[in-house]
Amino acid sequence: MVETAGILAPMAFILFHIVRQFLFIPVPLVCVAGGVMFGSVFGALFSLIGLTLSSFLFFFLIHRLPNTHGKLSKLKKRWFGEYRNINVSQAAVLRLVPFLHYHLISFCIMEKCKSFPQYAKATVIANIPLAVFYTVFGQFISRFTPTMIIVIIGVITLLCYLLREKVTVIKWTEFFKEAA
Repeated sequence: MVETAGILAPMAFILFHIVRQFLFIPVPLVCVAGGVMFGSVFGALFSLIGLTLSSFLFFFLIHRLPNTHGKLSKLKKRWFGEYRNINVSQAAVLRLVPFLHYHLISFCIMEKCKSFPQYAKATVIANIPLAVFYTVFGQFISRFTPTMIIVIIGVITLLCYLLREKVTVIKWTEFFKEAA
């Protein structure tokens, strides 16, 4: 079916990546499907394009949705701490963790970047490992042994620790704020 659809198949797949976020379909599932349908190289490329466009849509929509912005800010503080910032290399590794919300990581990248071009560059860099890993190796994840899964989770945890931001800056007024 993909072969007979011609150029419409990749375009539909990229569009599905953009619509995926409204259908609550996990990113890894779509990336694995891209690997099955288009192969490793083109599946990863189409997934990268779709994920990047999805992140751009998030960037422009989140500024128009103040309630969602506030909820993501609270969720970020709960998961990562009030004064912890996620850098791009950490975001790339965290995107590999299937149970972390994709747009929570996008929100962390957005808070770190000062402008849209900076956000766009960081998003592309953070999306590359996700698109490649799940497209190329996604079909083999179900065949991994429990030991292999524990090793992978351990390596991801170690990478998150090693790539963390080493300095935490707390504003003077925040440090000495009065308890409400």
